[in-house]
Amino acid sequence: MKVNVYCLIVLFIASWPQSTMGQINESHTENSDFRVLFDGSSLDNWRGYGKEEIGKGWTIEGDTLHFDGSGGGDIITKDQFDNFELHFDWKVSEGGNSGIMYRVSLGDASPYISGPEYQILDDENHGDGRREITSAASLYGLVPPAENKLKPVGEWNHAKIVLKGDLIEHWLNETKVVSIEIGSDEWQEKLESSKFKDWEKFAKNKTGHIAFQDHGDPVWFRNIKIKSVSLE
Repeated sequence: MKVNVYCLIVLFIASWPQSTMGQINESHTENSDFRVLFDGSSLDNWRGYGKEEIGKGWTIEGDTLHFDGSGGGDIITKDQFDNFELHFDWKVSEGGNSGIMYRVSLGDASPYISGPEYQILDDENHGDGRREITSAASLYGLVPPAENKLKPVGEWNHAKIVLKGDLIEHWLNETKVVSIEIGSDEWQEKLESSKFKDWEKFAKNKTGHIAFQDHGDPVWFRNIKIKSVSLE
């Protein structure tokens, strides 16, 4: 009887789909270090910029965070982050414009006074799409995306923002499209030719809030999660 049970166990393990086992392991490894900032059910990790409450227009639709363009103001994470990897999916309405700013300070008129921005845009139907430094996934007004990986308006895009010390990376649909180091010669050159050159607070913070922008257009986000990264 013992031999038969052992044989059955061996046969069961051998017959288990290897692809399924791999998916389970990979999923656990991929998500184990992430903190979910939006899980589709609450906005407990968020507040308004300049006010505690979240303004009108920001609602939860299914598993999606939706802003309807009605003028509720920017929202930010309650917590601050320094070195991180932020993942999220996004899509905009036709001609839509929004953005994600990071290492943002409180107390200014807007988050972009201190925080660099990952541009969210419908390139084809918005005027900013005609300039590479203000197109989708650019480091807004400074660094254009190296490749155009944008999906058609209305489709979901997957984005990643990496902050590691002074290094900034923007990713769009699994492709790194921006990589620049704050304070480098390249950074200084781009900064001097931009509107930010005399902004005393811009990109100076080592830590700060993450802001999702109200730019007056409908925009959708989902699967917002973050993890800390090491400087090593």
